[in-house]
Amino acid sequence: QVQLVESGGGLVQAGGSLRLSCAASGRTFSTYAMAWFRQAPGKEREFVAGISRSGGDIYYADSVKGRFTMSRDNAKKLVYLQMNSLKPEDTAVYYCAFRTGILLHHGGDYDYWGQGTQVSVSS
Repeated sequence: QVQLVESGGGLVQAGGSLRLSCAASGRTFSTYAMAWFRQAPGKEREFVAGISRSGGDIYYADSVKGRFTMSRDNAKKLVYLQMNSLKPEDTAVYYCAFRTGILLHHGGDYDYWGQGTQVSVSS
């Protein structure tokens, strides 16, 4: 069983930065592909970024490409999402999610989810 806890959300002005972290329990951290999703009020959950088990493959949604950077530290069992040049449209609850096996972009394919952390970007 894996438990995920996100942190690092908050309120920031447009153009600012935040770094989200996702801490995982469990002994098989390196066997999981990981992703960040977000959900804004009244909108469907969307894929933001994902990283493969080795960390060698990283994918980003077009809306965040060039602004967000995802990384993982298998030794520390941490996943990060560095968010720069934030925009008001980035406002959402951000979730980290794990799945066994390859990286996929659909939330329904993920087995474990954190509780979410709120990111609010003011204009």
